[in-house]
Amino acid sequence: MSPPGSEPPAIEARGLVCGYEGREVLHGLDLTVSRGAFLGVLGPNGSGKSTLLRAITGARPLTAGEATLLGIPVRRAHRRRIAQRVGVVPQATGVPFEFTAREVVAMGRAPHITRLHGESERDRYAVEAALDRTDTQALRDRFVSELSGGEAQRVIIARALAQEPELLLLDEPTAFLDLNHQIDVFELLRRLNRDQGLTVLCVSHDLNLASLYCDRVILLREGRIAADGAPGDVVTTEQIREVYGAQVLVDTDTPSGRPRVTLIGGSLP
Repeated sequence: MSPPGSEPPAIEARGLVCGYEGREVLHGLDLTVSRGAFLGVLGPNGSGKSTLLRAITGARPLTAGEATLLGIPVRRAHRRRIAQRVGVVPQATGVPFEFTAREVVAMGRAPHITRLHGESERDRYAVEAALDRTDTQALRDRFVSELSGGEAQRVIIARALAQEPELLLLDEPTAFLDLNHQIDVFELLRRLNRDQGLTVLCVSHDLNLASLYCDRVILLREGRIAADGAPGDVVTTEQIREVYGAQVLVDTDTPSGRPRVTLIGGSLP
């Protein structure tokens, strides 16, 4: 792991082996993510993207290997200790619809509240700050069932931010959202990363959005990292064709200089 006396990275994983009911999904995977990074995790269905997220957070037990978050050994740490510093936005939110947006965001303070004390001034400040940062103040008194998909997703991200995390982990946060809301979510993540210094790891199925917004991407294939680096080095015609088995053309988006993927159609011979 990290050398003595140095600040540990946001994420450090060594030799991760993880799976489901005897089926191994991750095969000795190594990953280090520095603080302040905006990392996108890409790969086809079944490549291990969500399993990687569950493995490094301790939501799925490891068969072998070790993961640390902000220097905290995940296997040995109390869940509350991790939740006080790491925010997670899962694919399935499980939000009870009878709660207002403000009440949902306040749920993010749970790791900081003890049984003997209710919501403190610090808790209220954190909730208000999370609403401000996600532009959801106008939604605070509305029930989650009344919100659009994009509005609800911003509320869920605000819930994670109310934890006041140093590290934010998201599992396909733009799934099922329309294009405008997808862009809104990634714009928000980039602002949090650049303006607040928040380390972000985002699992995504959208090659173009990840290429446009992330500073670094990894490409998973069958539970291993097939490529790791800047979007321009990873999202290439050859590598996307090889990993996804699809006919694509990757060129350069003129305004951003980032790679742009176009699906040609048809399977590879």
